[in-house]
Amino acid sequence: MCAPRFFVHEDVYETFVGKLVAKVAVLRVGDGFAEDSQIGPLISNDAVVHLEKLVDDAVMAGATIATGGSRLVAGSNFFRPTVLMDVEPTMSVCGDEIFGPVASVLRFKDETQVIALANDTRTGLAAYFYTTDINRAFRVMEALECGVVGVNDSLVFNEAAPFGGIKESGMGREGAHSGIEAYLEAKYVCFGNL
Repeated sequence: MCAPRFFVHEDVYETFVGKLVAKVAVLRVGDGFAEDSQIGPLISNDAVVHLEKLVDDAVMAGATIATGGSRLVAGSNFFRPTVLMDVEPTMSVCGDEIFGPVASVLRFKDETQVIALANDTRTGLAAYFYTTDINRAFRVMEALECGVVGVNDSLVFNEAAPFGGIKESGMGREGAHSGIEAYLEAKYVCFGNL
């Protein structure tokens, strides 16, 4: 999965973007079944066209492409891993579920602002954040409007944990016992005197 929005404190924004771009720029795009590929194709040409439009609209509205930003090969479903800087929360690239290798990097000033920014979306699948303050971890975790939260980790999905979002992200949960419950009907039975 690609985290579509990165909220980075304004004091470390430039440093973070530089390090993120250095990592993203060397990701290997290719056949999803090839062992050396890190980024596979998008599901369809329509998905690529959707990403192209989101990136183009963001650039027209003032965002900057730090790396990537286009198809890898004309006519293919491969899209270059992309990092967008100077993104504003009102841009479509921030409001849509992207399901492609495009990451928008936004600035924030404080905890209250970043929670408001993170929650200002129609969707709510997952959120990840990093902190060394356990009290902050619990405050932010509780305040985030999403189905999955990773604290100091972004690889939080496994078969033992329920997976699913809130708002317009999914319907219910899959995985663990929560996934089975969607297929079951509860029945109350009461025996009287036999």
